Amino acid sequence: MNARQLEKLGIPRHAVNQAIRAIQLLMESQDFDKRTIKERLRLVAQNPQLFVGDAVLDGLARELTESDPEPEFEPIGYRKWGTNIDDGAHQQMRDACRIPAAVGAALMPDAHIGYGLPIGGVLATQDVVIPYAVGVDIACRMKISILDMPVETLEKRFEHYRNALENGTRFGVGSVHKKPQDHPVMDEDWSVTRITRENKDKARNQLGTSGSGNHFVEFGVVTISERSADLELEAGQYVALLSHSGSRGPGASVCSTYSNMARANMPRKHQHFDRLAWLDIQSQAGQEYWAAMNLMGEFASANHAVIHRLVTQLLGARVIAGVENHHNFAWKEHHDGRDVIVHRKGATPAGKGELGVIPGSMADPAFIVRGKGNPESLNSASHGAGRAMSRKKALDQFNFRTVQKNLAKRGIQVLSAGADEVPMVYKNIEQVMAEQSDLVEVVARFDPRIVKMCGDGSKAED
Repeated sequence: MNARQLEKLGIPRHAVNQAIRAIQLLMESQDFDKRTIKERLRLVAQNPQLFVGDAVLDGLARELTESDPEPEFEPIGYRKWGTNIDDGAHQQMRDACRIPAAVGAALMPDAHIGYGLPIGGVLATQDVVIPYAVGVDIACRMKISILDMPVETLEKRFEHYRNALENGTRFGVGSVHKKPQDHPVMDEDWSVTRITRENKDKARNQLGTSGSGNHFVEFGVVTISERSADLELEAGQYVALLSHSGSRGPGASVCSTYSNMARANMPRKHQHFDRLAWLDIQSQAGQEYWAAMNLMGEFASANHAVIHRLVTQLLGARVIAGVENHHNFAWKEHHDGRDVIVHRKGATPAGKGELGVIPGSMADPAFIVRGKGNPESLNSASHGAGRAMSRKKALDQFNFRTVQKNLAKRGIQVLSAGADEVPMVYKNIEQVMAEQSDLVEVVARFDPRIVKMCGDGSKAED
């Protein structure tokens, strides 16, 4: 009988060895056949206290009894920014704050419900890492490249810009370039874990692609109101290339593998945390996940680098400034006098002086920001406007072609996208930025002009 079969009887993974020992002892007795052994194990799982002291089942019963749920852990509090946050996101944040290792938490103004930790959730833990508090799309990130092209060319040479996006990018679940791209990330050690080793070929094929969901690549106009020392640019308007994507299929494999491992190894008293299951950072699994997560961070950065390289080469442009940042990741940081692991799931690092990019929607501005280093938010800010409507509701309510035509009248050309990503499904980015004025200050504004997203209805990856 294997672990999966035992789980169906109610035996958790941590008690499997004791269960197998009990099966061996029961099989030695002529009073038990396969059916009665299963029934006896089911009874022990349901009421382990009744079998403490049993000559055969004592070890299993004690393992289960000692793992019975304890009184609920006293949760920590969390600070929130913003008012337009659904109850589900708050409940997920409260659940995360009950984790015994949780030592700090914050909820950003773009927050909405996710898996485990809400999107827009920030959680600091002591000595543990939570795969689903990082997210499925590990190291999903933003990158903006400011170019040396005149702003008027966006309209005058529209077909040239369209060609650069259509031929320099790839969208959709499983999307690849016809010819695999090169980047030094593929020379890194992909054998740090079994799952990264097995995904290296997939990573090579998907390098420089964007996937689906809310991922995009777009051209627009950056406005700098006064000379920027951060960007080393004078005040004015510039053409820029902005992208949003992450670690694609390999990142999803890392998340699912180590989250399942964490859930399987949770003691019974903690199994209710489910997708918030954690790994001890000093354990073998914890060390493996940390190494894999950081490799996925390098891979996600490489994805953006390749996209920007291909698109700018096709455009014939030169990059004169740029900013990029992760927003699905975990960092080892120092807060309140101790070393902690800060999970930012859909949250932008905003340490004092740290630059980042916070997007709105296909019709609304993105902002290059400088962090203020607010300790109450664990040096974090929102990662975007945040969804105000589910994808299903959006698909039922909106027609993409109608929205596309209306946006064209406003000077925004959307090459491809889905109805679940139209501007109306997002919160007001201007309001979100106002609600976090104590977290970041605006360095420059980006207004989209030519937008490309996945248009085949693929399920979001992050």
